[in-house]
Amino acid sequence: MPRVAGCAWVLLALSGLLGCEGIRNDAGADHPVWKHRAGWVMQLEYRLELAAPSRKTGEPYERGEPEIDGRGRRVFVGSADGGLYALSAPEGDPLWRFQTLSFVQSAPLYDHRENVLYFGSHDGAFYKVHADSGELIWRLSTQAEVARRPILSGGVVYFANANDTIVAADASTGQLRWTYHRTPAMGMEIAGYSGPALYNGLAYMGFSDGTAMAFDAISGEERWQPVDLAAEAEEVTGDIPQYLDVDTTPEIIPLKSGSAVVFGSYVGGVFALEPKVGTIMWSNTNITGVSDVTYYEQPAYEYRGIKRPARRLLLVATGTSGMWALDPEDGSVKWQRDLPAGGVSRPVPVAGALLMNASQQGTYLLSPIDGSLIDGIHVEDGASGTPAALGSQAFVMTNGGALLALRIAAPSSRIETPPSVHRPLEGF
Repeated sequence: MPRVAGCAWVLLALSGLLGCEGIRNDAGADHPVWKHRAGWVMQLEYRLELAAPSRKTGEPYERGEPEIDGRGRRVFVGSADGGLYALSAPEGDPLWRFQTLSFVQSAPLYDHRENVLYFGSHDGAFYKVHADSGELIWRLSTQAEVARRPILSGGVVYFANANDTIVAADASTGQLRWTYHRTPAMGMEIAGYSGPALYNGLAYMGFSDGTAMAFDAISGEERWQPVDLAAEAEEVTGDIPQYLDVDTTPEIIPLKSGSAVVFGSYVGGVFALEPKVGTIMWSNTNITGVSDVTYYEQPAYEYRGIKRPARRLLLVATGTSGMWALDPEDGSVKWQRDLPAGGVSRPVPVAGALLMNASQQGTYLLSPIDGSLIDGIHVEDGASGTPAALGSQAFVMTNGGALLALRIAAPSSRIETPPSVHRPLEGF
């Protein structure tokens, strides 16, 4: 059975918990919760053995990302046992479980307006279910695994599958609006694929043949000539890339001169493209193994009479070269951190810090200022999926099928007696 174990940085004992102080609303990178008490910042609220061992069929990882319903105080997460689980966020009590025909390694999307969930499964289907009961509303078969987070806009849900296909479906009925399939690249490919992104009426996506594309979100018509990022990498390095994949979900970032859509190529690096026509605005070809890109922004604020500057970073997670922070304006490197063995997840902002998982290690909290380590929990089986966070609370699915509920808070000045009942979560 997986367990939370000690590591070089922190030992989080299951036999007791440290008390914690509340998170200030003005917590930020320059005055985070851990500023005066480094370590013991990630505190375990509860651990729930979630995945049913009898239903697991050999998938060694849990790559799904939890989804938080803050208003309803619920968390939704898929598992390699083929189920999507709905849990009470404060206590971890099971609410319902929806069974599919294969692994659920997706990032669900919760729509609070309709109180429904959209999610995919490795059985090749995309589902819409009632969030209160798990009752099926519709199911759309796509013939390939669906794992990336969908997007809901204007009554249309957009998602991608592992066969280089982007799908637009009617959110009410599940009927297809349009699809686009691109022939996968010949040769070796990296596990993983892009999801869609929407901006100003266009849908963006990367493909395994090394191209980035844009489509009309309503009709599905191509709006760019395919941008061959693999060719750009070949021109810079002089070598034919072994892996062509553009597996990152595009990230829309604001710039002083407008905006850009950012793609990550596994061997080619990171590229910022002009959103309307796809011309390259800047590139950083020194980053290898790109698996995720995400935009981080902290507005300027004042704390105790001291003005703190705004902070903007493009965070790049990789499987080979650690975690990078780039200047969104030109792609220059702000900082880079070598990380534990194995790939790392997309970093998630929480309480003025960055939370991320390492596939062979566990869960870590980093500083946005320089990427330095704040705290960590070593998990015997590691954690491959992206964590989820709201307020000071976070949820992590371990590779062993356990859901960890964490509080991100500076420790109190005294150790409290472990509570006999679960404490309410902050941030809900």
